[in-house]
Amino acid sequence: MSTVGGADADHATAANGKATADPAGGAAGTGTPGKDGAEGKTGTKADSGVGGEAAERPTDQAATTGADKKAAERPTDQAATRGADKKAADPATDKAAVADADKKVGDEKAGETAEEPKDPWTAFGPAPEAVPSRPRRVVRAVARFLIHEWTLATLGALALAVLMTWPTLRYPLYTMPQDTWDPSLQAWQMAWSGHILLANPAQLWQSNSFFPELWSFAFSDTLLGYAPAGMIGTGPEAAVLRYNIMFVLAHALATFGAYALARQLGSGRTGAAVAGVAYAYAPWLLSQAGHLHVLSNGGIPLALAMLARGHGWSFRHGYRPDRRHDGWVYVGWLVAAWQLSLGFGIGLPFAYFLGATVLVTAVIWYVRRTWFWAVPRPFGTRLFVADLVGGALFAGVGVLMAIPYFKVTELHSNAERSIGDIALFSPPASGFVTAPAESRIWGGLHEGARAALPWHPEMTLLPGFVLYALAAGGLFFSVWKLRHRLLLLAGVLGTMVLAMGTRFFGGTWTYVPLFEHLPGWNGLRTPGRLMLWTTLLLCLLAAGAVTALTERVYDLARQRIPSWPGPWLRLATLLPLLLVAVEGLNTTPHPVAPTQPAAMRLVDGPMLVLPSNQSLDQHVMLWSTTHFQDIVNGGSGFTPQQLDDVRRVTQTFPDQTSVDYLRTLGVRTVVLLRDQIAGTPWEMSVDSPVDWLGITRDEIGDAVVYRLSPGESSATPQPQPTQSGQPGLPTNLPSGLPTNLPSGLPTDLPSGLPTNLPTGLPTNFPTASSVR
Repeated sequence: MSTVGGADADHATAANGKATADPAGGAAGTGTPGKDGAEGKTGTKADSGVGGEAAERPTDQAATTGADKKAAERPTDQAATRGADKKAADPATDKAAVADADKKVGDEKAGETAEEPKDPWTAFGPAPEAVPSRPRRVVRAVARFLIHEWTLATLGALALAVLMTWPTLRYPLYTMPQDTWDPSLQAWQMAWSGHILLANPAQLWQSNSFFPELWSFAFSDTLLGYAPAGMIGTGPEAAVLRYNIMFVLAHALATFGAYALARQLGSGRTGAAVAGVAYAYAPWLLSQAGHLHVLSNGGIPLALAMLARGHGWSFRHGYRPDRRHDGWVYVGWLVAAWQLSLGFGIGLPFAYFLGATVLVTAVIWYVRRTWFWAVPRPFGTRLFVADLVGGALFAGVGVLMAIPYFKVTELHSNAERSIGDIALFSPPASGFVTAPAESRIWGGLHEGARAALPWHPEMTLLPGFVLYALAAGGLFFSVWKLRHRLLLLAGVLGTMVLAMGTRFFGGTWTYVPLFEHLPGWNGLRTPGRLMLWTTLLLCLLAAGAVTALTERVYDLARQRIPSWPGPWLRLATLLPLLLVAVEGLNTTPHPVAPTQPAAMRLVDGPMLVLPSNQSLDQHVMLWSTTHFQDIVNGGSGFTPQQLDDVRRVTQTFPDQTSVDYLRTLGVRTVVLLRDQIAGTPWEMSVDSPVDWLGITRDEIGDAVVYRLSPGESSATPQPQPTQSGQPGLPTNLPSGLPTNLPSGLPTDLPSGLPTNLPTGLPTNFPTASSVR
């Protein structure tokens, strides 16, 4: 079966070559069928497997067994030789010996006939060979699928993700990892993309938030690639559940993707597992638990693995034309495009990396075919077409995703970052050895180091001390070639320098040129997230070291009798995997998701929810997923000027100025949340009368709902006192007043009224007839 890790079949063959040179094994690794079939079976396992760690063990065992058998047969051979010499000395016994031999042969034939009686009717109707039934064939196929390496890798990645992110799935309808702000925003993003693609795809980028702004869905990364999940379920609870599931799956995909890349490059299974776990659960990613678009990075190594598989290339074996497969190339580009659709925060550096890789590879290919080496290296038209079509698809997705963001920067000047903004989030070198507070192992120990960082949530960049140690060992002891190790080291140092932003000599020759000249790079806010690439390269160095260690352990094991490794040797190969997993343990909090007010289910838009600020507005976006009514509120990477104005003007709501301003924007409803107004100006004005403003006021649950029905502006004449200074009725009353007004005043007035009333009060109060 062709798999992403299919390149490792040759690795197993190479390992068999080692067994060939083993004096105890004879020709164990040649794959040639021997007398007992042991060698042939060994060769088959080496070719069909995807790793080379345990491929030699059956060969060694068979060779040892054969050697023992030969040793056991030596006395018999010597006795036979002495018997032959004795017979040669006594020719008289030759006839008797021949007769005895004929009798023995006859007895053997009779025994065979007795043991295997033949059916005489087979000559007339030979029985057909037994063919497995369809159910049995299905059962065998399912069994082979369940024990396949990639099935086990998938199931292992899922199980590990559930355990390492626990208790995310303990109460998936009610809690969210890390905090409730950015996760609420991203839960809304998935829900909106799924909803609008089913309802009206043309309005994808004109979201229901930030009303009446245009292109509001492009105010931050969109997680558009998760839109299929957003099509399932409605409302805040479904959005929270969806977010938690995708949070766990993102970790599983990161583990599987890094595992696949390491396997394709030539790592053994244990080394690839170390790379996968270290990549997905690096301690610095714990501080990004509230940023699903950063954690959703598994498509990067998975796409690289598929592209390398399709081009027949790996670290250990280089380019092998016979391993080319254009199908893997198509799938690799498709996965890369999907990764880009999750957001430009990590997708943009990935796009530039792919572009640079294609350019460098094309130059090297041309040089090696035409100049110095002039070695014919077949590529093929089908592979070229696959790269052309796949690259065009990837570029097309990037362009279509970029257009709305360029529109946003044209409409909002504050959407672009400046070098000053980059400097605020640029980590110092000490950040590379500082763990976030959510790290169970290092969080408490690094509290002082975090306090020294200007903005520690984006500056604690420790990928793991165990990973550092394994990668350092991989520079000297590895299955990778020296040039590949040096290339990985250069990549680690280069990405670290870029991750420091302007902290490395002001970024003059590193980050600043990228910021000023690469399209879209000035939209990236946090250079420290480039640590993702540093982590991936460190994982590949560690995989090479662990694979070399594993192979060395089995080389030592072959010298043992029996050859199977003992418990301590097996445990030694799993120790790096255990250590990187332990270092990735977390103490991430899981607060309860904000409860949706009843008014958000009953009130239509366009609406404004007060109080309005960056954090609370993200909750309002989540609450709007029931009906997706238009809301003025919104939270993103920047705040539009109009929303700033709304927040400033409505500080005095309800008053005539704020009501008139909201009416000009098209707002029809204002929802004031009582449980959020403590310490705000609305705490005193929430119960004030509003009839004179031409609006209505209702109570729905814990919210006060103001309906700004279309009415006159503040220029509407108001009742004024008469010229005599005494109160009177206005003379310009509108026509059509009701005629059945009650006559007389109430008689059950409360006692204790003031007695010092002013004199001269009118005594002729108007009756219903006089009002008419």
